[in-house]
Amino acid sequence: MEDAIRFIFFSFLLIPANTQLESNQKGYISAVISTKGLDFAKDLLIEKAVSSIIPLQLSDIEKSAKIPVVGKVRMGLSGIVIYSVDFPFSSVATGDSGIVLVASGATANLNMKWKYSYKTWIVTISDQGTATVEVLGMVVWLKAAVINEEGTLKLFLLDYECHVKDISINVDGGASWLYQGIIDAFRGKIMSEVEDAIIKKIKEGMIKLDSLLQSLPKQLQVNSVVALNVTFMDDPLLTNSSVELEINGLFNGADEISVSNYYSKRARNFLSCNGLAKMVEISLHEKVFQSAGSVYFHADHMHWTLNKIPESLTNTAGWRYIIPQLYEQYPNDDMKLHVTVTSPPVIRIADHDVDTTIYADLTFEVLDSSEVVPIACISLVISTSCSAEIHRNNLTGSIKLTNFTSSLAWSNIGNLNMHLLQAAMSTVLENFFMPDLNLHLRNGFPLPLPHGFTLQNAEIVQLDSKVMVRSDLSYTEDMISRPGINLLATA
Repeated sequence: MEDAIRFIFFSFLLIPANTQLESNQKGYISAVISTKGLDFAKDLLIEKAVSSIIPLQLSDIEKSAKIPVVGKVRMGLSGIVIYSVDFPFSSVATGDSGIVLVASGATANLNMKWKYSYKTWIVTISDQGTATVEVLGMVVWLKAAVINEEGTLKLFLLDYECHVKDISINVDGGASWLYQGIIDAFRGKIMSEVEDAIIKKIKEGMIKLDSLLQSLPKQLQVNSVVALNVTFMDDPLLTNSSVELEINGLFNGADEISVSNYYSKRARNFLSCNGLAKMVEISLHEKVFQSAGSVYFHADHMHWTLNKIPESLTNTAGWRYIIPQLYEQYPNDDMKLHVTVTSPPVIRIADHDVDTTIYADLTFEVLDSSEVVPIACISLVISTSCSAEIHRNNLTGSIKLTNFTSSLAWSNIGNLNMHLLQAAMSTVLENFFMPDLNLHLRNGFPLPLPHGFTLQNAEIVQLDSKVMVRSDLSYTEDMISRPGINLLATA
């Protein structure tokens, strides 16, 4: 329930914020909620609101009334409970002053107990029974706003109203005068009690929601290496058909130092949802991916040994025609190939493609009498092409080799024939290094969606320095937690 509410009110960030953040700060992850998404959020909000207040106990009512022939009668209603509410019509509208949510044509059903007593000349006469009430034509509307205060959200209930048009009462048992007596005595009171109870619940709900929004973290810890900065940035952007909000969106290291310092240029407004047919559009600037790579690099998590290679390449005998002196000095010794990325990957998102350049060293190591001996190091500049994919709520991807260059960094066994090594490196990179990278990339990282929401029929567009995920949503309360990020982490 709380996660649903969080998402719903993310959709309604409608008033320009009096934020203390600098006005030129922009988020690197941005989300647009379309009209379709706002309608989905509105319907879910109403559904959750109704389920949270039903059954709703109303106050007991007592009143004295003068009944023709009978005289003065003391009547009371107790155990008044609203046990069902239905909102057949609802709408959501945005404006400069906030979000207006209207639910109209509503009906509600109540159970209650009645009793009465009056005195005759000799005795006191009393009776009791039950009754049902149908509320007709109820209209509920509220105007709310969420503002950004130093990167967190604060909710304001600006205005509200609940109006009941009419009620229908069905009395079980009692004297013939009782039905009209209850209608005359209690009709207005029952209507006002229903209105007051609904308004009270709205106020209580807004207080709870404000508390939930205030408690939202500014950083989501993904694993022991990396966290995502989810601070809200700048003012929400409102149009007549969508709401856009931005979070910082850059990955931080475990020391909580933002890697945004690595980039001097701020992201600009980069979303356009004209004619957006999906509920949401989540856009990730290439700096988001660069920040992830930078965090893992500076945390020393971008080096690993290539393990899934054939035995012929893990023994010096397999290299005797390519590196003869290696076999001569270390005949039939086991080997290891170790990859170390030497600087953060350079990621550029172009139209329909993600280009990544990886600077790495490939070190040959020999296991000589249980001693690991570094033999030679090849410097590589690897050009790759990546494709983004969606798996559940995770943005994942796959990578393939497009080109590379190699040069000898150092050697402890003399000069190497780089022409022969070039062909060998192509085989190693294509068949072993790329699959190893894809094993790390296939988990991807979770998109910033509240727990319980699932992307449906997602589409990915790669365009102009950003990856855009356009998707519908479904909501399930008993969702299994998403897997954590494992991007380019060592085994």
